[in-house]
Amino acid sequence: MPAAFLGHGSPMNALEQNRFTAAWRGLGASIPRPRGIVMISAHWYVAYTAVTAMARPRTIHDFFGFPQALFDVEYPAPGDPALAEEVAEIARPTHVGLDQDGWGLDHGTWSVLVHTFPQADVPVVQLAIDARHPLEWHLALGTRLAPLRERGVLVLASGNVVHNLRAIDWSSPEGAFDWARRFDDDARAILIERPADLPSLAGHRDFPRAVPTPDHFIPLAYFAGLAAAAGAAPEVLVDGYAYGSLSMACYGLGAHPGRPRSRRGAAELPDPTDVPTEDTNA
Repeated sequence: MPAAFLGHGSPMNALEQNRFTAAWRGLGASIPRPRGIVMISAHWYVAYTAVTAMARPRTIHDFFGFPQALFDVEYPAPGDPALAEEVAEIARPTHVGLDQDGWGLDHGTWSVLVHTFPQADVPVVQLAIDARHPLEWHLALGTRLAPLRERGVLVLASGNVVHNLRAIDWSSPEGAFDWARRFDDDARAILIERPADLPSLAGHRDFPRAVPTPDHFIPLAYFAGLAAAAGAAPEVLVDGYAYGSLSMACYGLGAHPGRPRSRRGAAELPDPTDVPTEDTNA
């Protein structure tokens, strides 16, 4: 089964049709039907390691300031308690708790899956990002997830390579600051050429601006771990920028959906006069 890292950007992408959502749709249409999905989302960033293990995960609307239509979105994919136990077993010696009722599917998961698997008929479990550990730890856990691919499980990571909401440039909806492009380019080179070295980016001169908080970058470490385990080079599914300080780059491993034809840029963020941009994500 392939694997992918998806730069999800604004949750409004769930409602829109653009070149990024077209890439997500193309991914789902081009791969074999998975028996389940393991999702690592930037938005379950907590001080423990756990996996959702409920039969019916709820749709979590973990954001502020967006239109009611976005809060009305439901993604009723089933969970898979057996797959959750499988993830916990394969992650050993790391202890992964089985979350029966605390979480569900946050927007880092469903905003992309509404396009990738719009029927919501593939079981989904989410793996929490344990905030207590460095990039090397997450990359190592990603490598241990690799056998899931041989068992028909699709591993998806959802975040953004560059994600700085405080630096948003409203005059540049599809542009990027020089530092954002520089970091994004260097991250791509490492990911494609030597994915096991991804944690070295923490020493990059632009890391503090590109990654002011690690939550959106860490999912890339899981994907890099999968690439390192496979000994294969990821390829770009789609790339681009939003508002100066967001990279929308998406990568696939063993996935070949073709480049999307749409030229439309990524979805908008709420008006900062309604809610400060850095406060839009819970």
